[in-house]
Amino acid sequence: MTTPTFSRRRLLTAAASGAAAFALPHIARAQTRGRVAVIGGGFGGATAARYIKQFDPSVEVTLIDRDASYITCPFSNYVLGGIRQIDDITHRRTPLQQRYGVRLVQAEAAAIDAAQKRVRLRDGNQVNYDRLVVAPGIELKYDGVPGWSEQAANTVMPHAWKAGPQTLLLRRQLESMADGGTVIVCPPANPFRCPPGPYERVSMIAWYLKTHKPKSKILVLDAKDAFSKQGLFMPGWESQYPGMITWIAGKDGGRVESVDPKAMTVTTGFGKEKGAVINVIPPQSAGRIALDAGLAEANGWCAVEPDSFASKKARDVYVLGDASIAGAMPKSGTAANSQAKVVAANVVASLRGSTPPAAVFHNTCYSLVTPDYGISVTDTYRVGPNGVAAVPNAGGVSPAKADAAHRKAEAEHTAGWYAGIIADSFG
Repeated sequence: MTTPTFSRRRLLTAAASGAAAFALPHIARAQTRGRVAVIGGGFGGATAARYIKQFDPSVEVTLIDRDASYITCPFSNYVLGGIRQIDDITHRRTPLQQRYGVRLVQAEAAAIDAAQKRVRLRDGNQVNYDRLVVAPGIELKYDGVPGWSEQAANTVMPHAWKAGPQTLLLRRQLESMADGGTVIVCPPANPFRCPPGPYERVSMIAWYLKTHKPKSKILVLDAKDAFSKQGLFMPGWESQYPGMITWIAGKDGGRVESVDPKAMTVTTGFGKEKGAVINVIPPQSAGRIALDAGLAEANGWCAVEPDSFASKKARDVYVLGDASIAGAMPKSGTAANSQAKVVAANVVASLRGSTPPAAVFHNTCYSLVTPDYGISVTDTYRVGPNGVAAVPNAGGVSPAKADAAHRKAEAEHTAGWYAGIIADSFG
């Protein structure tokens, strides 16, 4: 099925709407107070905490996260490209407390006792709840690539799939490599966080190399035979970085069989490749707390009711964002933000004994090929007989053939999208 392309007006509308993807009526203030705990303060968890308080200020909401601030994976590729700094993508959650009354607990959630309805924290304290929202993001499978390990990731072969120190490590490696070196990027098989992310990363690394080390090359060794927005990325690479990027599909031998951190080599079906910089993006699963609590299926992801994202494994528990099995929705920041609003409405309705509005979800994903060359895809989703499915003709992708002015406008919309989702998620 062919996805319709955007007109300029639709692109501007999508950018202006930002992350406000699920419009909800205000739910009347409850007479009795309920307690909601939220594990994880990323786009999903922070949005859920905010909107539960916004829909019903009398509900007590406690947001639990190990870190005081959140470094976003969106825009972290731009740190690699040198067009953003790490501080630009670091955000505190204090507005959630100051503006909406969310209680912030900086601690690691160690265990969930679903029978007693409490979350045990690593420091020995506990948080009791009537409803629990679990938004833990992803767990990286360090044993998913033979020869690779957490130690290798922290020293010579970073994943940078959780933004922060790993992002800076990969950036330093790019800065220190000699002009003429090869950067190897190893994307995983589906599903994984942010389907277009590895290919935007390739673009941003290419931008850095073109600007500073133009003799260098990028080799993409992919576990997949196709990737998200491939019909937009590859022409962009050809026009902006001619001869620099080689992508090898899994069927052509691109699947990584093993890596050797000491020799800095990657072995695939067609042989062994040596890299000056090697970015291993491993297989993933739902975050550790969800796995330990028994919320995940055998495939490592959490099954949920598609209209509410209530867990199929535990009563009064909701799982959203990257950790969930969300039908046709990708694992993205916008998807998590959209799901969180549906979850917030359902949580408040369940505490009030009322009926929540019908679920509508949205996803918008912008990517940069260069700082002035943007591409995007957007979709609307509803719950159908087979779960969450895209609404036909309700989304679109950037036109395959567009002039430089159009691509630059989309690059500008990328910044608008980011500002919008940050304000919507973190207050």
